[in-house]
Amino acid sequence: MLDSGNNKCGRETQTNEFLLATKRDPAQRTIVWVNDIPIGGEKVVVIAGPCSVESGEQVFSTALAVRKSGAVILRGGAYKPRTSPYDFQGLGLDGLKLLREAGDLAGLPVVTEVMSEEDLEHVCEYADMIQIGARNMQNFALLKKVARIKKPVLLKRGLSATIKEWILAAEYLLQGGNKNVVLCERGIRTFDNSLRNTLDLAGVALVKELSHLPVIVDPSHATGKRSLIAATAKAAIAVGADGIIVEVHPEPEKALSDSAQQLNFTEFDKMMKDLQKPLRSLVALS
Repeated sequence: MLDSGNNKCGRETQTNEFLLATKRDPAQRTIVWVNDIPIGGEKVVVIAGPCSVESGEQVFSTALAVRKSGAVILRGGAYKPRTSPYDFQGLGLDGLKLLREAGDLAGLPVVTEVMSEEDLEHVCEYADMIQIGARNMQNFALLKKVARIKKPVLLKRGLSATIKEWILAAEYLLQGGNKNVVLCERGIRTFDNSLRNTLDLAGVALVKELSHLPVIVDPSHATGKRSLIAATAKAAIAVGADGIIVEVHPEPEKALSDSAQQLNFTEFDKMMKDLQKPLRSLVALS
């Protein structure tokens, strides 16, 4: 039996410090560049595109539409982690090629999810930014592989991950040599099932306080409901998020995945215009 007082054999090292992710100075902030787009600077970055790349026509039209409305990075899934094995799993390599063509057509860098170590080489060939999805946040073997590449990484918070677990996942990437990490809050599972997930805006503010890494918010996955995306996007920006990532589709009702949480082009354009407006002014005594 181990001596819990003195014998450290087999015990996990305990630390209260994120060695590389910690903000050492209140003014410290990291800017992550995705080609010529800075994330973590003074301006809010909007990433937009379809949940899944379904066809050339779909992703090309979406790329041009989101670019016209003001998005600066194109998102799209080629490999899709789905709860059911019978749901659409993405187009794989063909989807990556279409996403790359769409980004080039619109003049936008692209971000897409890598699901496995086997797919990493292909994803790196076609994407400008690599996304680690919520289900893979603690896939430590994949994190170690991604840490050795030079491309920026978008690290989504796990489905039920604590703030500490989320930042420690980022620590794997930083410790492994990749300093270009952007954190993404996408909602977590709680007791309430009114929405797809529960958006943790206080967690966004806390991570901004604890870490120098940029933090963006995914209101599409956080709510699962298109009518709430614009409002939660505004809220995310109000608490200090460095950007938002939103799902957009030419005909959401026909989407092969996540149809309820994708905006159409008109809805996305309206949201972008609303985001340009100042926050509501405070009532003042006369």
